[in-house]
Amino acid sequence: MPRSRTLLVAFVAVTAANLLANATGVGLAVLLTKPLLMPLLAAYLWRATAERAARPDRLVLAALACATGGDVALLAFGTGWFLAGMVCFLAGHLCYLAAFTRHGAATALRRPPLLALPLGYALLTVVALRWMWAGLTDAGLAVPVAGYAVALAAMAATAATQGWRVGLGAALFLGSDLLIAAQVAGVAQPPGASVLVMVTYAAGQALIVTGRAARADAPAGAPVTPAGAPAAPR
Repeated sequence: MPRSRTLLVAFVAVTAANLLANATGVGLAVLLTKPLLMPLLAAYLWRATAERAARPDRLVLAALACATGGDVALLAFGTGWFLAGMVCFLAGHLCYLAAFTRHGAATALRRPPLLALPLGYALLTVVALRWMWAGLTDAGLAVPVAGYAVALAAMAATAATQGWRVGLGAALFLGSDLLIAAQVAGVAQPPGASVLVMVTYAAGQALIVTGRAARADAPAGAPVTPAGAPAAPR
């Protein structure tokens, strides 16, 4: 088995352990597993691109490093730690946004049918913020969450130009963050919320990373594949 596949299997195993810990309320297991998730994906990306005689995208690696910081910050409680985690993830989204833009996202989004994606994500952001605004205001987080939501929507829109896996991964990432914001605002508390947040987050990040690894040998500016269509086989 290639080492990259072994690292991906390890990521899946640690994710499963984390989900089980969240479902059963074993706090220590959550503390032990969550900080390992993004480093395992980073190691996978590094190894998978090396096996293809390519270099890993440093911006994607930086995004995973930021996400690790966010994961650790959100293990603690309190508004200060929540804001620290938000700043880390914001930096990660900006890294992803830069990586996808460097690979032709801005040009692709100016052409139909992808032209509709930024508008769709913008509408979703406005509707979600309107729904949660009162609760976010009471929590003192309305303005920072609004700024974060704009960056998240921009990242998701540009991700859709990078192949179906990256586009779907970013959409799942957005859904995970929407669940967190809805809980903070007090407008929704679905059963098993912590498991839903983590499964969409882990799956989203894994799809983004594996999608980028599959395109690692594509030079900057190469033609992009819409999220709705399968990427060309390699």
